[in-house]
Amino acid sequence: MPLGQSVGAYGWLGVELFFLISGFVICMTCWGRSVGDFVTSRVTRLFPAYWVGVLLTSAVLYLVPNRWGNDPTRPSITRVLTNLSMAHAPMGVSDIDAVYWTLWIELRFYIIFGVVVAFGLTYRRVLAFCGIWGFLSLISASVNFPVLDAVVQAQYAWYFIAGIALFLMYRFGQNLLLWGIVGFCWLMAQNRISILMHTNEGGAGYHLSWKVTAAVVTLSFALVALAAVGAFNWMNWRWLTVAGALTYPLYLIHQEIGFEIITRLSRHLPPYPTVAVTLAVMLTVAYVLHRLVERPLAPLLKRGLASSFAAVRRNGALSDVR
Repeated sequence: MPLGQSVGAYGWLGVELFFLISGFVICMTCWGRSVGDFVTSRVTRLFPAYWVGVLLTSAVLYLVPNRWGNDPTRPSITRVLTNLSMAHAPMGVSDIDAVYWTLWIELRFYIIFGVVVAFGLTYRRVLAFCGIWGFLSLISASVNFPVLDAVVQAQYAWYFIAGIALFLMYRFGQNLLLWGIVGFCWLMAQNRISILMHTNEGGAGYHLSWKVTAAVVTLSFALVALAAVGAFNWMNWRWLTVAGALTYPLYLIHQEIGFEIITRLSRHLPPYPTVAVTLAVMLTVAYVLHRLVERPLAPLLKRGLASSFAAVRRNGALSDVR
């Protein structure tokens, strides 16, 4: 089996690293901020590029339908419009791009963490949140209670919790309790590896290795832990800021549009040049999305939401007086 195929078969594990980083970053960006600030930061970060990504991917799928030969339907208007809400999954509407499934996982994390933000983030409250979320995840894994699992997300909770604990380590310093939380989350994460493998073996087309999967998950924990203890503080290259800004728009467009490009280029180019050209095109489109969509629209949304939350506080104060 070619090396590229062997490595690519485990590319889906990047999601687990993403959830770890999300727990770390969301806790960091929320510290000392209000619920309004939290909502504003998430909306301005997620939605502008997402709206354009949905529309762009829908246009491509509409113009080039039936790639797989078993789904002749083009994206319907209702499906596209519901996807624009980012709340299509609980409505039973399929993703315009299959990678969007992670967004509903993220949104549920934001909502439950937002409850803690509403009370004000403190070291004790965040620790309590990690403990309660972990305990409910353990219960959810052992009982047939779909509503509980829909909220706590036992399959992925351990990555978010570990990321939060690692941020506390980064901000307040290391101690045995925080390392214990991270270690326990790693133990629970490796326990769920077989489920992840079973879910992704269909796309790989062959049996995946538990050892390789466990090693990649462990490496993900190790990388974020190293960042938490300051091992990467020396990395201050300017291009990293640009690379970080492109990760989200690239994520939004890479799969369906990327497949369409690869399908056509592979008829004329060998595998590695096909991948190189596709990557160059995807990065270019992601950069355009960042410069022409995210950068101009995010400030507009931020000002509008800031004004809205100011009105909430003002009207709330007036109603209290009356």
